Amino acid sequence: MSYPNAVSLQAPDNTTLNAYTAFPSTAGPHPGIILFQEAFGVNGHIRNVADRLAEAGYVVVAPELFHRTAAPGLEIPYSDFASAMPHYSAITVEGLTADVQAAMAWLQAQDSVTDKIGSIGFCLGGRVAFVANAVAPLAASVSYYGGGTHLVKNLASDLHAPHLFFWGGLDQHISKDKIEEVTQALDAAGKPYINTVISYADHGFHCDERPSYHPAAAAEAWALTLAFFQEKLRS
Repeated sequence: MSYPNAVSLQAPDNTTLNAYTAFPSTAGPHPGIILFQEAFGVNGHIRNVADRLAEAGYVVVAPELFHRTAAPGLEIPYSDFASAMPHYSAITVEGLTADVQAAMAWLQAQDSVTDKIGSIGFCLGGRVAFVANAVAPLAASVSYYGGGTHLVKNLASDLHAPHLFFWGGLDQHISKDKIEEVTQALDAAGKPYINTVISYADHGFHCDERPSYHPAAAAEAWALTLAFFQEKLRS
């Protein structure tokens, strides 16, 4: 295990995966959150997000989603998406479902976690957070610039909880048409969601390790994220 606070999870499809964990410093119980990585692994940025969520009072687990095709602890530079592609392309809804179930089971086994569990994901993880909301009894879910979410829009009718979306208006990777495919599927299914487009932000605007980082957009989205989790996971 290449980072501290790691645990080993057993997925229902008989695969084993590592995950980063973060705990609040205050006494519990606390709600739980499953945090889903970008295409670059459970890297320093994702671990930092986990730590920030823990500081806000949540028990967090961030599973490694590429464990079926990569060695544990894989971290890929943001400048080298080509190296991520074989792993990114190999993920399946079935595999992701097993990973979600493994992370959910770990949270449910913690004495310090309440029965309210949410999920959040960035980039690839934004799509996975959508899948998680469909396959697990979550109380809230958040997707930041979830590329490929339109490819799993058929899961919209299965969503368990309100979903909060963030998109960058300058994002060349995710077109407005693809965003509309997602929201139209949710409208057709009658599912509650909040759709937030930050007009001046680009793809990856929340990550301070990427050239597209936008401090103001990141701060605004984070404030809304924490308010959303506060409302859905603590009430």
